[in-house]
Amino acid sequence: MDHAIIDQAADRQLNVEPYWMPFTPNRHVKADPTPRIVTSAKGAYYRTADGRELFDSLSGLWCCPLGHAQPRIVEALRRQAETLDYCPAFQMTNPVTLRLAERIADMAPDGLDRVFFTNSGSEAVDTALKIALGYHRLRGEAGRFRMIGREKGYHGVGFGGMSVGGMVANRKMFATAMIQGVDHLRHTHDYAEMAFSKGQPAWGAHLADDLERMVALHDAGTIACVIVEPLQGSAGVIVPPLGYLQRLREICTRHGILLIFDEVITGFGRLGAPFGADRLGVIPDMITFAKGITNGIVPMGGVIVRKEIYDTFMTGPAAAVELFHGYTYSGHPLAAAVAHASLDLMEEGDLFARVRELEPILEGAVHTLRDEPGIKDIRNFGLTAAVDLEPTPGQPGARALRVFERGLREGILLRFTGDTIAMGPPFISTPAEITGMIEMLRGLIRTEA
Repeated sequence: MDHAIIDQAADRQLNVEPYWMPFTPNRHVKADPTPRIVTSAKGAYYRTADGRELFDSLSGLWCCPLGHAQPRIVEALRRQAETLDYCPAFQMTNPVTLRLAERIADMAPDGLDRVFFTNSGSEAVDTALKIALGYHRLRGEAGRFRMIGREKGYHGVGFGGMSVGGMVANRKMFATAMIQGVDHLRHTHDYAEMAFSKGQPAWGAHLADDLERMVALHDAGTIACVIVEPLQGSAGVIVPPLGYLQRLREICTRHGILLIFDEVITGFGRLGAPFGADRLGVIPDMITFAKGITNGIVPMGGVIVRKEIYDTFMTGPAAAVELFHGYTYSGHPLAAAVAHASLDLMEEGDLFARVRELEPILEGAVHTLRDEPGIKDIRNFGLTAAVDLEPTPGQPGARALRVFERGLREGILLRFTGDTIAMGPPFISTPAEITGMIEMLRGLIRTEA
């Protein structure tokens, strides 16, 4: 190795070569890995192997809204491991998981009151797609096999989620394995009409009518479901236009199509409400969740389903399995215990309200970047924001990469996709940390202009 990195705990040199890092330019990172090796975290900050402190501007990967090393969560994990560390999910269950399902159902929008646990957002999406297909089949409409996603959508990396997803880089290598019968709505981001929007753009509700075009093309009787993120996070905080999701809901209802909200990012407070569905005033037929439910401490995901959909599966002999689907770690008791502790902290700290209080602070601060050099667009909603940088000619993504890497040296961990810098700071952030984050970004943009 070119760089000696010492593992302080084991007192030996770390070897980065065996680890195939996900969604990472491995050769580039391994050429100089030291700035990217995180050794500890506390509150809203990471600490790296070379001793730098980094503000966590994206709450991990949208998954640590309560910050890091929360004592209540650590204690809940320890206590559960000593009591019941694992319980089979098939034919068996346990109290902590049962209570969590009830708690999530109580938090969910009206009518969504059945919870199927998975281990990640990717698994949650594939589960929801399976439920949609099974639901129509059991109702005698097996011809409803088509699934509609959206351009720029991200629904994980399972074959189902990848197929309904609309991120080209995630799809092109695996094109031969895409699920058949999938189509995509147009995305809702238009620079000419929406640039520098604060909150939901006023223009764009009519873009939902793209679904009517697909109904005319494919016939409604062949479409099982539509899946969208209420707010597109991985594509760079693409905020839904006013009225867009309402219109999508109306079209799905009219044609008997299930509407699935992928709330892996927006669930559990990111938009200042339990779910994006609550903040945006639209109730889907299913909600997928993950990330914030356990503050990222133990992997967990799931699908919240309307009772009518669940009841449709509850047919045949009572002793027969109704849905041949699930995971070894579905409803894992350690994950469930951590989820309870995370939800306790959110409720006791009134953190959804705190998000709404921080939202105008983030909005006001981030839009001051508008006149900085090379800014193409800025947008925000809830405790999320994004800044689009003008790309370096002939080098797409290079400018954001330089901003990211300089940020590591200067005390901030940013998230970039293409030439977009996305931000979703922890709910526990102070107003000073929010404005400080933007001022740090300002300096980075000026340096790399």
